Amino acid sequence: MNILGISAFYHDSAACLVSDGKIIAAAQEERFTRKKHDPDFPKNAAAYCLKAGGLTIKDIDFVSFYDKPLLKFERLLDTYLATAPQGFTSYARAMPLWLKHKLWIPDTIKTELGYEGEVLFTEHHQSHAGSAFYPSPYQEAAILTIDGVGEWTTNSLGVGKGNKFSLLREIKFPHSIGLLYSAFTYFTGFKVNSGEYKVMGLAPYGEPKYAQTIYDHLLDLKEDGSYHLNLKYFNYMSGLSMTNEGFDELFDGPRRKPESPLTQREMDLAASIQVVVEECMVRQARYLQKETGLDNLCMAGGVALNCVGNGKLLQSKIFKNIWIQPAAGDAGGALGAALCTWYGYLDNPRSTNEHTDSQRQSLLGPEFSDDETVASLAQFGAVTRRVQGDELFKVTADLLSQEKVVGWFQGRMEFGPRALGSRSIIGDPRSTTMQANMNLKIKFRESFRPFAPAVLREDVNQYFDLDYDSPYMLLVAPVRESRRVPMTEDQEKLFGIAKLNVPKSDIPAVTHVDYSARIQTVSAPQHPSFYKLLSAFKAKTGCSVLVNTSFNVRGEPIVCTPADAYACFMRTNMDALVVGNVVMLKEEQPKWQEREDWRTKFELD
Repeated sequence: MNILGISAFYHDSAACLVSDGKIIAAAQEERFTRKKHDPDFPKNAAAYCLKAGGLTIKDIDFVSFYDKPLLKFERLLDTYLATAPQGFTSYARAMPLWLKHKLWIPDTIKTELGYEGEVLFTEHHQSHAGSAFYPSPYQEAAILTIDGVGEWTTNSLGVGKGNKFSLLREIKFPHSIGLLYSAFTYFTGFKVNSGEYKVMGLAPYGEPKYAQTIYDHLLDLKEDGSYHLNLKYFNYMSGLSMTNEGFDELFDGPRRKPESPLTQREMDLAASIQVVVEECMVRQARYLQKETGLDNLCMAGGVALNCVGNGKLLQSKIFKNIWIQPAAGDAGGALGAALCTWYGYLDNPRSTNEHTDSQRQSLLGPEFSDDETVASLAQFGAVTRRVQGDELFKVTADLLSQEKVVGWFQGRMEFGPRALGSRSIIGDPRSTTMQANMNLKIKFRESFRPFAPAVLREDVNQYFDLDYDSPYMLLVAPVRESRRVPMTEDQEKLFGIAKLNVPKSDIPAVTHVDYSARIQTVSAPQHPSFYKLLSAFKAKTGCSVLVNTSFNVRGEPIVCTPADAYACFMRTNMDALVVGNVVMLKEEQPKWQEREDWRTKFELD
């Protein structure tokens, strides 16, 4: 039984293949088209999934779509009628896409894929819940999903047992913690649906001085985690903007213009909305545990990517165990829809392994052989050499120990927004200049953005106040006190971004301004090649941590093919590139020349 899951037409379109309940492949469309957060129908991702499974479209028994477009269209119409005539412009812009694609999903699927079978639809938050519960290692678990909005639901609380789950409580649009966080993303000058993690990274530079203002004027948060928003301060109902002039008055002036300098106000706003959302998450988790009496919690939805909030949930010990879907946003809806069909619709039994999930480390994308790599890079005149076996890890560890920045491209591409050691840029965390170098010269992004540590699972509690699996980089925890570097009196007086260049620990490149880190634990069974690299770096330096950031530059998706990787390598100040067993050093490469013909259609043949 082969099921193809699809998410499309909002942001982060994706496809997923599930065969007899096993997750075979999954990928976001952006990786193939190179359009970040590509919302279009995931034709390339679906083609890849079929290829990975050795299938054609005729082998697919069901296509499952991740939400119910008619219900979403109903919300659009109801919202427009409630706010008319204010939202006419936004409504008129939305209509062509709805009339061309969104109301005709079965026809679109049949046209795009040549599919002639049955199309099933799963509600948006059911897809999120399915993506959270079904791949988890738990037979029974509470389920929490939080995002901007699906059809009508913005936040659901449920319980799963065996092959079924049910939603106990839902919060409906226009009341949404996800949209509240996005409103602050917009107000602080970042892009909605992609800049929320920037707000999270900015928060430690500020103080939550506006938190009480949020509670007093914007959010009525109950003890059980339920809430209502005061809609008079928001414009998202009419689609014109996220906030209005009343919001400006509450928070000391108009929104920050995108790309303008950050001020202490933006840092304090970020700190304030972060603590409010964390409190909401904790209250909802406490309510869920009380209602279900369970030890396990599963999470999905865009807010589940708030790894600081996830870390607070873990520290609260409300639940003994937490599992978070690594593709927690809309891309993961494709996976959830396929699994809901296999377990919920077809009623197949579900078995679990308490020691590991069925997500397969989320390494579900394309991979390339060394011969394919060399052939692909020949078009650039790339100077390559092959290094086999353990020598590859020793050579790379030696480069890293010299504070070289290395593009690391291995095996199958990650599904979800995080690079987990297959499409990563890596560096030495002990370097005091690594964070600034990576941000400004390689990633071309804001200097305040923190980098994540990848650490050997058995060594994690030597560096961080954490002794828990975090394979998907979705938990934040403090750096151990013994590794911290105390601030001087003068340094303590610094405000905001001025604190950025003050070394915080003996692994300064991955220690955020508040002594926290977004941690990825790496174990041999789940990720053998990355584990071997970390082990080689430990043998060379005594340090079992590496800086791990996604292999891309600002505004582009994570690289998918060796050609993508080489182009990114040559356009930045990376020092070396390792693709499989193929090693390239920057000083040996010919001068990069921009041209439009190098990026060919993804090689599916």
